[in-house]
Amino acid sequence: MSACVVLVVATVAAINLAIPKLSASSLAPGSTGLLWIVDSYVLVFGCLLIPAGALGDRYGRKGVLLAGLGVFTAGCLVSAAAPGVGVLVAGRLVTGMGAALIMPATLSLLLQVTEPPRRPQAIATWTAATGIAGAVGNLGGGAVLQWLPWQALFLFSAPLAAVLGVLVARLAPRGDRHPADLDLVGTVLLTAALFTLLFGIIEGPERGWTSAPVLGGFCCAALLLAGFILHALRAEHPLLDPRVFAIAPLRSGVLGIALAFFGLFALFFVNAQYLQYAKGYSPLVTGVAIAPLVVGMIVMSKRSVGLARRFGARPVVAFGLLTLAAGLGLLSLADASTPYALYAADLVVMSLGMGLCVPSLSVGVMGALPSSRAGLGSGLNGAAREIGSALGVAVLGTVLTGRFADELPPALSGHAHSAGEALAAADAAGAGPSTHAQVVDAFTEAMATGYRLVAVVVCVAAVVVALGTPPREREPRTP
Repeated sequence: MSACVVLVVATVAAINLAIPKLSASSLAPGSTGLLWIVDSYVLVFGCLLIPAGALGDRYGRKGVLLAGLGVFTAGCLVSAAAPGVGVLVAGRLVTGMGAALIMPATLSLLLQVTEPPRRPQAIATWTAATGIAGAVGNLGGGAVLQWLPWQALFLFSAPLAAVLGVLVARLAPRGDRHPADLDLVGTVLLTAALFTLLFGIIEGPERGWTSAPVLGGFCCAALLLAGFILHALRAEHPLLDPRVFAIAPLRSGVLGIALAFFGLFALFFVNAQYLQYAKGYSPLVTGVAIAPLVVGMIVMSKRSVGLARRFGARPVVAFGLLTLAAGLGLLSLADASTPYALYAADLVVMSLGMGLCVPSLSVGVMGALPSSRAGLGSGLNGAAREIGSALGVAVLGTVLTGRFADELPPALSGHAHSAGEALAAADAAGAGPSTHAQVVDAFTEAMATGYRLVAVVVCVAAVVVALGTPPREREPRTP
């Protein structure tokens, strides 16, 4: 079960390492294309987590897990064979659907085969797998991309998913079935609302913020979200009842988790580009260079809940989010001349903030609901994480695109769609080292602006989240 989780989450991390190779490939994606390639998987993954869990309850978790691995495999194969950006995004969407089917079923099946006294340890193992998966994605993805083209990421993932499918078919129990309602209307409305919101954010710099498609995207997002809320308030069994957000600790916990991953995935999107474009690292070295981020999270995650019991959840969560924002602020000072040791220290600061706040926020969400609704709490945790991640990539990527075009030398203004395109154009024109340095400087200046904006958002969120977080951790409410 944990191996399935590692595969799903590692895929999120690995794709960011492939951005330079994707930019230089025959697909020639612009900045918006790159954002859609990264974000499409994460967003559909997050939006479908809750209905996928209900699907497993109704039809059997083993069958849903096997279906998810099959869909994941098909999506990887489509992505690897993509002749253009549109097909690659479609493949990523299919892969994200498979990931959504896999994730909730793994935990449910794991608990089913574990004796009650050992279930806390099983949950800890499953949770640790999600953290380790980031390191696996970076190291494995870096090793693959060191010697092979970007398609190899998907060609390696497809057979791994197929092998896991065989193992699940042979070893996993059939799984219990329980009555569960599927709110298809609510799922479609929420997913469409978030995709149209992302459309407006991602397409704004290229199409113009006042263009009809961008304004239409934002308007459609508002209307679809309003429609989702109205539907959820009237439905007998909604995908998500908006009234649960009247519970302040739950509301603050979900917001805090979303904003923490908003900051983390903003870093993931630009970090690999910085290390490869500005520092000149290879994909393999880049994967290794991100390791301090994972180490800090693992070390602090083990202590977060204990610190919250001792000092209260509110100061721990607030300090964690502010430390995360401080790490982003420090990273905004990095440029091509920054020593790696200093950059690694900045990554550790950010990772300590993540490790400090996320476990307490997750416990807060689960503790705000009665034990009979633990499935909803788990679904909210996962959905907040993935949706926050998608928005973080979109916002930082959008700022990066706009600022990079403004900072680029005039001679390369026609190649402002991405740093990779600009560097390739400079090399093709026989430009000297000074022009190359100007492109890198333009990229790091744009990156700095994006980091600072994200840091400010996280700081403001820290205040809001802290106000709604109870001073002491709650035990889960009784049914």
